[in-house]
Amino acid sequence: MKAAPLSIVSALCTLACIASQAQTTELNTTTTSGEYARYSVYYNWHFIWLNAAEVFFSTTKQNIGQQPTYKLQATGRTLGGYDHFYYVCDTFISVTDTLTLQPLSFYQSCYEGSRITRNTYNYDAENNRIGGTEYIKEGRTLKSNKPISLTWDGLSFDVMTMVYKARNINFAQYNVDDKIPIRMIINSEVFKLYIRYMGKEIITTKHGDTFHCLKFSPLLVEGTIFSGGEAMTVWVTDDDKRVPVVVEAKILIGSVKAILAEYNR
Repeated sequence: MKAAPLSIVSALCTLACIASQAQTTELNTTTTSGEYARYSVYYNWHFIWLNAAEVFFSTTKQNIGQQPTYKLQATGRTLGGYDHFYYVCDTFISVTDTLTLQPLSFYQSCYEGSRITRNTYNYDAENNRIGGTEYIKEGRTLKSNKPISLTWDGLSFDVMTMVYKARNINFAQYNVDDKIPIRMIINSEVFKLYIRYMGKEIITTKHGDTFHCLKFSPLLVEGTIFSGGEAMTVWVTDDDKRVPVVVEAKILIGSVKAILAEYNR
């Protein structure tokens, strides 16, 4: 079981990223300061479901000079019993404009087993550039420790910003089986991906809560967590909040499920 990679926050961010290039200019009408969500994460191995982790999302309003911004933060870590098998402690922070959710900066710190990842991005809209740093260490081996510089077209987003941009999409214009293109920056590289819309569904979680949901399957990037392909299914609330409710995904060893346990607005 120790070999099973489980990047908790990365998985939840990936699952919630539903945004098309044509709609990234939409104004924010869903995200507000003070939002808070907690998820219970379960890991399945050999037909055994383990309560493996918790993930927390929060939104805080803050001013940078005269500019009002949102601090979007997600943190997650394995619970005590699972730490002995595969320790995970992830933090993702994005700072965005409150009206457009245009990103200003991004910070990632992930401890996953013997792997450490730290990335920072600073968005320069005036010069269409992203500057920052990349640090990756695997055990005692330093994989990367360098500055980064990327061309930015304004349509590619880090995982945290994309989650919140997604909540402002008009899903009514899509049909079942439509592919919604997205561009995401993951570990200092831009990936062209898509989300397959799978329609509407009423679901009841193991916590006993019932939700009217929109259902999707995102194309995943092959890496330390996923084998790639459409190996994840996501349910988000079919209302003006677009809150992720349940996520199911196959990982390299076993599968993982995240369930909304608490939400305040």
